[in-house]
Amino acid sequence: MDSALTAAGERRIGWAARAMPVLTAIGERFAADEPFDGLRIAACLHVTAETAVLMGALRAGGAEIALAASNPLSTQDDVAQALGAYGVRVHALAGVDRQTYYRHIHQALDIVPDLVLDDGCDLVNILHTERTELLETVSGGCEETTTGVIRLRQMAAERALRFPVVAVNDTRTKRMFDNRYGTGQSTLDGIMRATNTLLAGKVVVVAGFGFCGRGVAERARGLGARVVVTEIDPVKALDASLQGYDVRTMAAAAAVGDVFVTVTGNRDVIRGEHLAAMKDGAILANAGHFDVEIDVRALEELAREVRPGVRPNTDEYVLADGRRLLLLAEGRLVNLTAAEGHPAAVMDMSFSAQALAVAWLARERARLEPGVYDVPEEVDVEVARLKLAAAGIEVDHLTTQQEEYLRSWRLGS
Repeated sequence: MDSALTAAGERRIGWAARAMPVLTAIGERFAADEPFDGLRIAACLHVTAETAVLMGALRAGGAEIALAASNPLSTQDDVAQALGAYGVRVHALAGVDRQTYYRHIHQALDIVPDLVLDDGCDLVNILHTERTELLETVSGGCEETTTGVIRLRQMAAERALRFPVVAVNDTRTKRMFDNRYGTGQSTLDGIMRATNTLLAGKVVVVAGFGFCGRGVAERARGLGARVVVTEIDPVKALDASLQGYDVRTMAAAAAVGDVFVTVTGNRDVIRGEHLAAMKDGAILANAGHFDVEIDVRALEELAREVRPGVRPNTDEYVLADGRRLLLLAEGRLVNLTAAEGHPAAVMDMSFSAQALAVAWLARERARLEPGVYDVPEEVDVEVARLKLAAAGIEVDHLTTQQEEYLRSWRLGS
């Protein structure tokens, strides 16, 4: 073990923990209550300093943990080594190939988990397809991403899901703080680090106007970009239009965009016909969980030359007519590959909801049927309350008369 690397990881984790007072307090509570005593947890998450603070809270609660990376390009090797020194079994290394990525997930599952934590549903998918012998021991799980929840709900609809899973992604605090503000800021951070481009005056095309897409669009507009939104949902498209965004199809946006950001949770959002219409120097970035939103294979087929690493995390594809398209982070999550992901203050809320949801699941799992469950409302409210308290912010409380008014249907004007 490299002691210098471990020390660097410890410093990075310590820095993140300073901005995560809510999760730190929850970890202290877990240390007293030990809600995971005797339980084994397999996790497939981004191996970052913020994740390390979550792992520390769960370890304090008595859990035995094995952790694999949910994206090989986001792994912080110093954090991975420091976590190993803390007693977490870590199976992750930055930059590994796809085969090694899946091998690491299998190694995390070798712990024979009672509970699982997933970020994109790859671990749960492997459990249901390749490691079915472990399904008898797994009694519950949590999912952190929009992409993962989409896959899980489809599994539940087909009666394929074999245990209860809590959709941590769908809490009000997660959607507001993490998806909107975290993804919005960190995605543009990744694009600017990778390209050093000035966004003011540029046309930024945002594919998808969910909570993450709204955050990207808001931050891009705040930096002076002209924002075009593409959508398949008429209600979201109308929302974007009423907020003043230029709403177009991707076919119409392809010729005018300077920067393209996909954030949909679906595949082939930017296809060959779109790439063929783009202007010289167009930047392609993905903020969706999997590297399928931009059709990289079509881009490779269109290119007569590929110039990898023209800048860190930036590959240049030269088309037959000399136009150059810039692909960031190999089409993977740009905010976690070209930047550092969400700020720790954002992950404080997301991982606090995750930690409390896991504790709730540990208590209630025996009474839950297989399916996708929302995080209990009291957990969401508790996270927001703790975050406000940590920031020194006070809110009003209902008076007795107001509570009676809200409970009664007889009282009017």
